[in-house]
Amino acid sequence: MPAQPDRFTDVQTSGEFGELRRAHRSFAFPLTVAFVAWYLLYVLLSNYAGEFMDTTVVGNINVALVFGLAQFLTTFLIAWWYSRHAAANIDPKAEALKARMEAAE
Repeated sequence: MPAQPDRFTDVQTSGEFGELRRAHRSFAFPLTVAFVAWYLLYVLLSNYAGEFMDTTVVGNINVALVFGLAQFLTTFLIAWWYSRHAAANIDPKAEALKARMEAAE
């Protein structure tokens, strides 16, 4: 069966698809901005606040190392949080759209 671009355009302009996009954007955009700000803070502190970043926390561990490791932790936490959000709020809506389109074939 040949592709039917009108069907895809209809779905794209539907309220259901709009809800799907809002569910994704309302989560992904704020977290992306927050993470980039957090990362830039780390970079700026590393460049311009060397004494602060060199402050010893415990033993040979300084603030720079703690911030660096926190970057990794933050990345994994955001990925885990997004996975839960997608499973609860995005995937069901996407599956409903997919089922509707497949039923119309």
